[in-house]
Amino acid sequence: MPEADEADDEEEMPLSLRLSIADTLTLGNATCGFMAVYFTTTGILIPHLQGSQETGMARHSAATAVILMLCAAVFDLFDGLVARKLRSSPMGAELDNLSDLISFGLAPAYFVLVYGMVADDAHQRVAAVGAIVVLLAVVLRLARFSCVTVKDGTFQGMPSPFGALTVVSIVLLELPFVATLLAIIGTAWLMVSRVEYPKPRGRLAVAMLSWIVLSMGLLAAWAFDAPSGQMLLQTGCALQLVMGAVIPLFATARRVNTFRDNRREARAAQLP
Repeated sequence: MPEADEADDEEEMPLSLRLSIADTLTLGNATCGFMAVYFTTTGILIPHLQGSQETGMARHSAATAVILMLCAAVFDLFDGLVARKLRSSPMGAELDNLSDLISFGLAPAYFVLVYGMVADDAHQRVAAVGAIVVLLAVVLRLARFSCVTVKDGTFQGMPSPFGALTVVSIVLLELPFVATLLAIIGTAWLMVSRVEYPKPRGRLAVAMLSWIVLSMGLLAAWAFDAPSGQMLLQTGCALQLVMGAVIPLFATARRVNTFRDNRREARAAQLP
């Protein structure tokens, strides 16, 4: 009889409370974001507050935190693909937004905040303002994404995973503080702008996954102090910034070409 009651309860469970495979991947995204905050705190912030001069542990923790954000981006990439191939629960979209807020809003903003506390030439309060700008940009972007319908195949504004990785790349480049802050604010602006970015589908999804795996390798080489590890990491971070600026140019060029083709067709239709 108890087994029968449990079966009846399972059958009567609302569909909105049943997690799909895509939802499980989304929860993995949130977990990675939370653990990125954990490693940033325990490996970078707390040793700094205690006066530790061990730079190796801070480097390992920073690399681990960024790798976790990269893993969150992988989960975010695959949960969308799985949701399109299989079913998604009614709360899938809400879970996705909440997880993205943790992994690509809170985690990179906290990374910027800690950078402002531990870097030699940084200003803590100004860095805190930059961190708040990043967090609010992601909040506004996710809210707008839920309310605004854009044409298929594009995002309006830099996607939050790409924006988060660009923000941490700026920090890892170790530029002067003012240049770092301006680049972070510029990235936050791109996330809430109307600049179009293509959605990672097909070959672009494969290219993005390959770039994430390569970035993990560069971070691991830097963490373990491999030969030229610092140079390889800075090269990868610089490429991340270049892609953030160049990728929307392709979408803009495609839109301009489409506009020109439409004008040519309209003129050809008007000719006798």
